[in-house]
Amino acid sequence: MHTRKAEANIWKLQDAKARFSELVRKARAGAPQKVTVHGKDAVIVADAERFEVRPKPRPVKTMADFIEGSKKYRGVPEGVEFERMPMPVRDKRREIFDGNYSDEE
Repeated sequence: MHTRKAEANIWKLQDAKARFSELVRKARAGAPQKVTVHGKDAVIVADAERFEVRPKPRPVKTMADFIEGSKKYRGVPEGVEFERMPMPVRDKRREIFDGNYSDEE
């Protein structure tokens, strides 16, 4: 019984395209509508008044994050304390170009 109602909110892509107005009406009535492609969840259509879409913040990646996330090196630096410090950026302009640079003192 409960699954019957949930199935009413799941659409195959070709059905969603053919009956898009109905899909939008149901979503605006408060029931998010799921659209599938080849049997796999693809998108959710929801009422814009009820849901706020915000992009996920991008995490700052460090070398320590890389090591911990890697299968090959995970766990290798056990007990090592990583010091968070800025990496100096080497200015290669002098090696590549001739001239004066206004940002130099």
